[in-house]
This record gives sequence, structure tokens and C-alpha cells, in this order.
Amino acid sequence: MEDSRRRFLKLAGVSALGLTTRPVLNAFASGGGDENAHGVEVKKGQDALKAKQWAMVIDTREFESAEDLEPIIEACDKIHNIPKFENKNHEIKWIWEEHFHNAFPNQTQRFLDERIEHLPFLVMCNHCENPPCCRACPTQATFKRKSDGIVLMDFHRCIGCRFCMAACPYGSRSFNFRDPRPFIEEVSKSFPTRMKGVVEKCNFCAERLAVGEMPACVEASNGAIAFGDLHDPESEIRELLRTHYTIRRKQNLGTEPSVYYIV
Repeated sequence: MEDSRRRFLKLAGVSALGLTTRPVLNAFASGGGDENAHGVEVKKGQDALKAKQWAMVIDTREFESAEDLEPIIEACDKIHNIPKFENKNHEIKWIWEEHFHNAFPNQTQRFLDERIEHLPFLVMCNHCENPPCCRACPTQATFKRKSDGIVLMDFHRCIGCRFCMAACPYGSRSFNFRDPRPFIEEVSKSFPTRMKGVVEKCNFCAERLAVGEMPACVEASNGAIAFGDLHDPESEIRELLRTHYTIRRKQNLGTEPSVYYIV
């Protein structure tokens, strides 16, 4: 009788573990279901965009001032329900502009081209091939999706410890010190709102890829941002990398960022 009870408890424990981890591992699932792990509706009948490793190439030659970046940033903020806090210390950033010296501290030199020195650069989560943030998270709330290399967040699992923020060398994560919902100008139903006490960041628009759409920033860039499979030698971004000189942020750290910049 006691042995039977032990076997039952073991089976129940394994089953419970499977139920809690499966939604996380299948976040933003691309196939056929009604909802993904974040509660975002996935449209049936549309083919998901797939890649072995999604990557982005940003052509900085297409930008002349911060005004050129505003439509791109606004497109991301609107679709992902980014709050507008008056207090800059509470700011939530998925994609934003950064000065060259801050974005590329190891690329600066005394006689830098003036265009590059004064040009605002778009920065975001780099969706590294070797992401330190995933190793730092104690609850697996942040994880690298094996199918396509996107580094994702499960907001329900995040306990707000901010270990991932400390581990990220790019400052690409934001913490909700306040309830963000009252500060969202117009709620988009295509992406879930968050709550106080969780970390968030760019997700390469995984919810859009799941329904066959390109990331919002790519669509808003008028061709200045390319997005595709880094491991496909015939992809557009591989062609851009072959034919242009590109740089990445803090390459010396060994994180292998998936965001490239044509300068």
C-alpha cells in the first residue's frame, strides 16, 4: 500500500512539472493553437515565419537624425503596450536610440568619423547566441528558444529578482517599478500587458513571426532594417553581411549578438 502511494506521488509530481514547464518552452508557439504561453491569440491558417537563428541588420546610413528613428520606436511601443512614464527612472525600453560612444564603447577612437560620432543608433536586446541573461535567471523566466534562437521572457514566471538585468551587458532589459497599465495610452490587444515587479525586453516580435508577419520595427523602417535567418546562406541578411562592413555591440564578450550594424 505504501509503495503504491509513493508511485502515485512520483507520477503526480512528474505530471505537474510537465504542465508547468511546457507552456514556457512553447511560448509563442508557431503551430495551430488558439493561444500561446503569454495568452496572445495565434491566428489559425497562417504560416509562421521560421529560421534557425533570427538576426537583424540595421543600415545606419539610412538615418540622419533622431527624428528618423521615432516612427520605428513608436511602432514597437504601440504594438507591445510600452507605458509612457514621466519619471525617466521608471522608463520601459524595448528599442531606443543611443549615442555611438555608449552603444559601442570598444569601437570608439580619437578621430572618429563625425557622421558616426553624432549619429543616433537603434539599440535593443541582441538575442545573443550565447545569452548570459538566461544562465542568470533562477526560474527560467527568460530562455533561449531552441527552434529559432530568440531570447524570450515568460512574464508569469518572472519573480523580479533582476538577475538577468545584472547579467545583460547591453542594458537591454527594463524593470516595472510601477504598474504600467495606467500609463499605456492605447492598449493593443495583440500583446499582453504586464504588471508591476516583472522584467521585460524586446522579443524580436515573436508573436508576429508566429502569424507570418515581420517585426514591427522592420516594417516601419522603410527598408533600413533587414531581418532573416543568419544560418541561411541565401538569406537577405547574409548577403548584406557579405557585401557590407558591419559591427556588433561588445563583440569581445563572446555573447555573439544577433544584431548587426552597417556603418
